[in-house]
Amino acid sequence: MGEVFAGRYELIDPIGRGGVGAVWRAWDYRRRRYVAAKVLQQSDAHTLLRFVREQALRIDHPHVLAPASWAADDDKVLFTMDLVSGGSLAHLIGDYGPLPPRFVCTLLDQLLAGLSAVHAEGVVHRDIKPANILLESTGTARPHLRLSDFGISMRKGEPRLTETNYVVGTPGYFAPEQLMGAEPDFPADLFATGLVALYLLQGSKPDSQALVELFVSHGTPGAPQGIPEPLWQVLAALLQPDPHARFRTATGARKALATAVEMLPEPSLEEEPVEVFDQIGPLPPGYGPSGPLARPKGGGAGTGMRAGAYAGPYAGAAPGSVPAAPTDPRTGAPSDPRAERTDDAYAPLPAPVPPFAPSPVPVPAPAPAPDAMSDTGSFHLPPPPDRQYESSPGAGSAPTPAELAHAHAPTAAAPVRPGPDEPAPTRPYTAERARTPAHHASSHIRPGPPSKVAIPVLLVALVCFAVGIWALTQI
Repeated sequence: MGEVFAGRYELIDPIGRGGVGAVWRAWDYRRRRYVAAKVLQQSDAHTLLRFVREQALRIDHPHVLAPASWAADDDKVLFTMDLVSGGSLAHLIGDYGPLPPRFVCTLLDQLLAGLSAVHAEGVVHRDIKPANILLESTGTARPHLRLSDFGISMRKGEPRLTETNYVVGTPGYFAPEQLMGAEPDFPADLFATGLVALYLLQGSKPDSQALVELFVSHGTPGAPQGIPEPLWQVLAALLQPDPHARFRTATGARKALATAVEMLPEPSLEEEPVEVFDQIGPLPPGYGPSGPLARPKGGGAGTGMRAGAYAGPYAGAAPGSVPAAPTDPRTGAPSDPRAERTDDAYAPLPAPVPPFAPSPVPVPAPAPAPDAMSDTGSFHLPPPPDRQYESSPGAGSAPTPAELAHAHAPTAAAPVRPGPDEPAPTRPYTAERARTPAHHASSHIRPGPPSKVAIPVLLVALVCFAVGIWALTQI
């Protein structure tokens, strides 16, 4: 099974890789669903600050894929988002090449809708490109687009994290003003959106530099081959080199696009339908649609959990089942080889019984801990159970209560060290006060002063008391 991150997310298999982190398919034990988890690979301050900025973005829109939650475990951090399995626009072009104009208009309208929600929050994306625009696996039904990857996005007015004379983004999708060192603004995102639409219509990455030179030299050129004129007029308004000649908002571009769609010719019957496939692939062995499958105890059959059940921080265990012990996120080894899981806590196993003990004293199992787990996956451990003393190797029966009482009495003997196969005893959380046996109480009684000293002292005290009372009556 996969590594459990922060007690909540089980990392299953990698599904992508970005500039600062790898993206994993993961199972969220609290929400009980599959999510995409982006794990930070670098730990320098600059990268971490960008990571914090990205995970802090919260935009709830059907065409925006923003972070939903985050977690930290030692020196690793991750944030999660919805799992989108249809791949990116780059995958779609790789499967079909140039796309039909009406299909492109549907995708472009959804992209502008998501971008309008992002800009409404005062955020400039700064990295709009086909690889950052994902699709749900809808088959031949209406496509559903999600704008993702806000790693270099920033709010207008926030300090920039790049040095002077540096520009961030993807070469080939820069707006001309970005190359001139202008502050990030919404029209730069709209210019990149126009390049993405041109990429979908032509099936190859456009030469943005040549396109800008063409606009500067000849003004708005005619529509390229295969692009309807009404649609080209919308794209030309997005691709203007002068940001002031471009659409100022994504909402304005959507309105112009809706008008252009009404003037497009109807699709022909010979047009091949576009199908958005599942690009992630099937789940690895041990996982099903409802989560991790049954995990047998000790390799035996019939003792594991039911499919999708989880005996961890956020769900109860299946009746009669004992899930496997947790693993250390750093080493992958069990965090305690002598620990097994109860409903919501880790409880130590009973001490091993020597083979020569004919009748060992039974060790009572600790009571299950209440269902009170923190959101970060920390565990509320129960107090350690009282250690029971086993019979000596030469004894033929279990120790009597008197022998157990004598064993707990303090002695002057040196402490006994546990053997290599015996777990070390643990001290209780609160130390007990030393108890004195009853039969030794009389030997510790301290004698009082002799009568020759006590009587004169008592008489002097009485005289002082009488003088004090007389003095008070004279006032």
